Amino acid sequence: MSKVCSVCGKHPAAGRNVSHSHRVTNRMFHPNIQKVKAVVDGSVQRVNVCTKCMKAGKIQRS
Repeated sequence: MSKVCSVCGKHPAAGRNVSHSHRVTNRMFHPNIQKVKAVVDGSVQRVNVCTKCMKAGKIQRS
């Protein structure tokens, strides 16, 4: 499954874990992507949408 939101284009971002003793390890921040049925150009399609876009009402669920 794609890890990119089809509405806002949000994608995984790289970062670092920093412990209390300041040991640093690499990590990834993944957006919460859901595969939902939505109305796109008048037809129902399955799209990958982040939950922030769903909550903001940027798509119309079918």
